[in-house]
Amino acid sequence: MNLLNTLVDKGLRRETPTREEALAVLATSDDDLLDVVAAAGKVRRHWFGRRVKLNYLVNLKSGLCPEDCSYCSQRLGSKADILKYTWLKPDQASQAAAAGLAGGAKRVCLVASGRGPTDRDVDRVSDTIKAIKEQNEGVEVCACLGLLSDGQAERLREAGADAYNHNLNTSESTYGDITTTHTYADRVDTVRKAHAAGLSACSGLIAGMGESDEDLVDVVLSLRELDPDSVPVNFLIPMEGTPLAKEWHLTPQRCLRILAMTRFVCPDVEVRIAGGREVHLRTMQPLALHLANSIFLGDYLTSEGQAGKADLEMIADAGFEVEGTGEVTLPEHRAGGGCGSHEGGGACGPATAGSCGSAPEEPRTDLVAVRRRGAGTDLAPNA
Repeated sequence: MNLLNTLVDKGLRRETPTREEALAVLATSDDDLLDVVAAAGKVRRHWFGRRVKLNYLVNLKSGLCPEDCSYCSQRLGSKADILKYTWLKPDQASQAAAAGLAGGAKRVCLVASGRGPTDRDVDRVSDTIKAIKEQNEGVEVCACLGLLSDGQAERLREAGADAYNHNLNTSESTYGDITTTHTYADRVDTVRKAHAAGLSACSGLIAGMGESDEDLVDVVLSLRELDPDSVPVNFLIPMEGTPLAKEWHLTPQRCLRILAMTRFVCPDVEVRIAGGREVHLRTMQPLALHLANSIFLGDYLTSEGQAGKADLEMIADAGFEVEGTGEVTLPEHRAGGGCGSHEGGGACGPATAGSCGSAPEEPRTDLVAVRRRGAGTDLAPNA
């Protein structure tokens, strides 16, 4: 396909595809899917080889969020039967992180529900970051605490944070359909604050919320413009008790197209398969490693993931290798800091009409399991 040859050439040159080219990737047929994966795989291997970075989530504070994000089981008014607990102490968080690191993770992602941290919360998380860094040499720490106020990103950086995550989630034009308590512009502002503070910015999207192909392409093009170092691609986990519990539109084939499009638009960025891969990619997960160079190990914030041992076996069986702590994730032209941050902190749904591919299948609610182990419980974590 001339389209794929063009996209590979652009990916190797770090040239942004046109909106029409990105849309064409999402409109490819199932017959062409392996060709799409192979083409995007060439771009992935050019910049990242066969390495897979492992990340591990620690949910510092679960549930009872005042925001109304429709996709979230921790949202205001959520009836999802999830774990709810207040802040973990630094030693508890460090213990949870140690399990993921022992399982092979290179980065620990510290996440807390809420609109954004208070200054006291930043102090609390700073103590946690220091505790994890003191006990684990070479570990990367990413914080995800919501919307940041002036000066908070700098304080997290001073405490030892390497990165900050705040996802755009969907396109600006449809953002108000999924959240009303804050704006798309608020999210962009927080990503820019992280950049300005010298943190490695991490920002991604959620697919499967009822968005169109145009929405998906527009949010990924917006991410390209923001230029984060990491782009997590989440696939909606429709949790019972949330407004989007009935949004079962994704197929494994569509998920692969979304990942391929993201790789073509963001060729030299850490593309991470985030929440929902077990639910929507299922047995096609190994193919997705040809597109993304990063995954989460073990469980997610409020739902269970694939067994950590199975993740490691999948990576090895697919012919990939786990990225070591001594290896820099990003290509040399992007890697200005220890974990691949920009030097100096500079700016670095359903298939809609016109979309091709397999029709959505019956909802796989059997694959959604609420997390009952790890942080906030007395049970051993999955790592």
